Amino acid sequence: MRADLHIHSSYSNDGRSSVSEMIEAAKKKGLGCIAITDHNVFKAYEETNDVEGIIIVPAEEVSSADGHVLAYGINCEIERGKGVKETIDLIHAAGGIAVAAHPYRWWSGLGEDNVIDAFDAIEIFNARSTKGSNNKAKKLSSKMGRPFTGGSDAHHASNVGEAYTEIPDNVSNWEDVIKEILAGNVTVGGKHRTRKDTVKYGYKSITEWIGRGFRKM
Repeated sequence: MRADLHIHSSYSNDGRSSVSEMIEAAKKKGLGCIAITDHNVFKAYEETNDVEGIIIVPAEEVSSADGHVLAYGINCEIERGKGVKETIDLIHAAGGIAVAAHPYRWWSGLGEDNVIDAFDAIEIFNARSTKGSNNKAKKLSSKMGRPFTGGSDAHHASNVGEAYTEIPDNVSNWEDVIKEILAGNVTVGGKHRTRKDTVKYGYKSITEWIGRGFRKM
């Protein structure tokens, strides 16, 4: 079963598709699971109670003071702006696991020094990261002995599934998905960001970063 564990709906300030549009896109592309990881908001999951035919993992992408952290399996919104260790503690207190998001993305990644032992896993394949950055994250995961995840980081329905986590077909709920991740029973795949896309994405992201007063999203 393919799972896209990193997508953003219109609840993210840079998301361009609704929750329902993201879910429908995932179904059309044959995904069996998604995690809607909106930036610093935990609203999308409330809209998925009656969704059938796909597993939805409760999630959020949290802007810690040190970079982005993916929270899976949480039961409430995680406050932004805290240090990386406090952010991880808040995620654990909310019943979730903390995953270092795209750690080598320089304007929003944590950077290697901030990927501390308290993390439960590391995102090693992100479709909006370069092949080099993803390979570095893979090596870091191996070095630290941490499980890993992958996801598209889609902000539009058309990009859902461009990177993914392959999980066992016998999972039946999001709790099982997390168990398989922590057990290391997953693989990742998809496409990396191209050089052309890097130039466009870098210009857009840096411009928005300056517009936010050099504040992480």
